Amino acid sequence: MILSSAVVAATTLAEGDGPNSSLNPYMVGGLVLAALLVLLFITMLLNRDR
Repeated sequence: MILSSAVVAATTLAEGDGPNSSLNPYMVGGLVLAALLVLLFITMLLNRDR
């Protein structure tokens, strides 16, 4: 029962009818990339034992 409801929820989200259907995938990808680059920069700043 739980598996079938999870499949229905995943299918609904994949079709774009979910609550987040208005999100732009390029904007989300860009924000994630920017966040990862910031984390990489912070890690490089804290790593002084090269």
